Amino acid sequence: MPSSDQISTVPGLLRNVVENIHSPESTFLIHKKAESWENISFKTTLENADAVAAFFLEKGIVKGDRMGLMIENGPDYIFYDQGVQQIGAINVSIYPTLSEHEVEYIINDSGMRAILVGNNFLYKKILKIAANCRRLEYIIPAFDDHEKITVPADLHLQIISFEDLLSTGKIKTAQYQHDIRAIRETISPSDTSSLVYTSGTTGTPKGVMLSHNNFVENVKVCLTQMEVIDKDDVFLSFLPLSHVFERTATYHVCCTAGCTMAFAQSLELLAKNMMEVRPTVMNCVPRLLERIHDKAYKSGTAEGGVKARIFLWAMETGKNYRQKLDEGKTPGILLSTEKMIAEKLVFSKIKEKTGGRLKFLISGGAALPKNVGEFFGNLGIKVCEGFGLTETSPVMTFSEANRQVYGTVGRVIPGIEVAIQDIETKEIINIQTHDTFDENFVCPEGEIIVRGHCVMQGYFNKPAETAEAIDKDNWFHTGDIGRFYKGYLQITDRLKNMIVNAYGKNVYPTPVENIYLKSLKIEQIFLIGDKREYLTAIVIPNRESMQEKFGLPNEFFESPEIFITEPEIVEWINQDIKLFSKELAKFERIKNFMIKRNPFSMDEGEITPTMKIKRKVVETKYAESIAGMYMASVEAD
Repeated sequence: MPSSDQISTVPGLLRNVVENIHSPESTFLIHKKAESWENISFKTTLENADAVAAFFLEKGIVKGDRMGLMIENGPDYIFYDQGVQQIGAINVSIYPTLSEHEVEYIINDSGMRAILVGNNFLYKKILKIAANCRRLEYIIPAFDDHEKITVPADLHLQIISFEDLLSTGKIKTAQYQHDIRAIRETISPSDTSSLVYTSGTTGTPKGVMLSHNNFVENVKVCLTQMEVIDKDDVFLSFLPLSHVFERTATYHVCCTAGCTMAFAQSLELLAKNMMEVRPTVMNCVPRLLERIHDKAYKSGTAEGGVKARIFLWAMETGKNYRQKLDEGKTPGILLSTEKMIAEKLVFSKIKEKTGGRLKFLISGGAALPKNVGEFFGNLGIKVCEGFGLTETSPVMTFSEANRQVYGTVGRVIPGIEVAIQDIETKEIINIQTHDTFDENFVCPEGEIIVRGHCVMQGYFNKPAETAEAIDKDNWFHTGDIGRFYKGYLQITDRLKNMIVNAYGKNVYPTPVENIYLKSLKIEQIFLIGDKREYLTAIVIPNRESMQEKFGLPNEFFESPEIFITEPEIVEWINQDIKLFSKELAKFERIKNFMIKRNPFSMDEGEITPTMKIKRKVVETKYAESIAGMYMASVEAD
């Protein structure tokens, strides 16, 4: 077996681990079954993958066929993916939270032949639309008692449980072993490995074609910047594997470096699972880290008195200690002693809630607010940020293990070029590569564009959209605004999110929203103001804090009234709006706001599966209320 540097396909990565890093009997996957955690070896994983491959070869699945998955994270996802990948079939993962209409569109657009389904709710969703899915041949429930669910009488599809599929496949493995190996060896790095459908914030979802080379090169170069990851690390996976970030930064990293991959039971049980699994590395999104930050501050200061003073002193001590290290200086004896005390009294208790073994966290999916990154740095927990899109496999930049620049998303990875293009003139302001890195480099902001091994093959069956995204010089246009700062990429906002007020001032909503999100009273905020004289916002309060403050029953949040108008609650929020507005330029400050009773919802079509607010949808849906808010502001003047 060649070394990992020579591996060029996704199924080759895991087999390389068994040949060169771990024994086949070593633990690869961990998941909770009933009340206990179960270990699954590399050997069992590969046997199940071979069973999947043998079953589908028997059924006539060929290289290039699209094979669907709509399932929560777990071992079955890995078995199925490894099985279909090694016979050249293409993984099409669907977010379990998508509507029936969106699922039907993806099944038909991709032309998938089979789909693995994770629970009875999803199974019922598939059964409702299956008759409209012209190429779908197999529905594969991966849960118990699927037979109890009524199947439409006119449904001409084969339904086989994943358990039966594996059993049948294992019987056929010996017969097809030679064919599996032969096909696996014919897979080219340029072959499509996966279709990952974009979340569709601006229209119909598009199938991003990512090759084996896209995935393999992406994970390899990221590991060169994260040399601290080794074969003994334990990752806890909770972000959806249907998203390219988790698939690359957890699944493919584990397949390349030989790490153990544990699966959280759910987001609600994540805190409990962290204590049980005690991960050393975890991928997360900024919102999770913001919640940990908010809960830590609330817990540390809620009682006031001595406890609050100790907490705030510890945080200030951690900040001073971190800043010394960031400056390349050695903290003095006094500061080092104070840091040890802060660690014992405060930091260790926060770290215990993560399992106590975290070497670092990897944050992606959106820019992490600077103050949140600094908070974890003060605790001594490194948060490594990265940046990329589905169309870039996904990583374009990644923080180096030994260098932290808060508010940025890292250094350009090896083998690609990242440029900043002027939004108006379309001239390229600057091009940066991994080798041109200068820790003092700064440039003006513009649209971030990229070319190199990370860029997708294109959008499936959409040549016009592909040509619009990738220009004649092979630059992929990300639609994100940013600049280089201290050599690292810094994200400002999405180009399509940019607000241009009535006076022609450009306002990027995300950094402004992040300032207001420092408030422990605010859970979400949505900035409004395009072509208007001033900014307003829709604010979603922190429900727990508001209930404690005003003694509100749960029924308060079940009211049909969308917005909260109680004067005392409005004033409570307004106190923090005024406080944090001082950190902003006058044209960036919120002049008026509405308080939405409940968070923006995926079920209501207001946010994407990756938790991005659909700005056009929200502005259209609440247009009447927004107009009323602006009218009230005029009357108040």
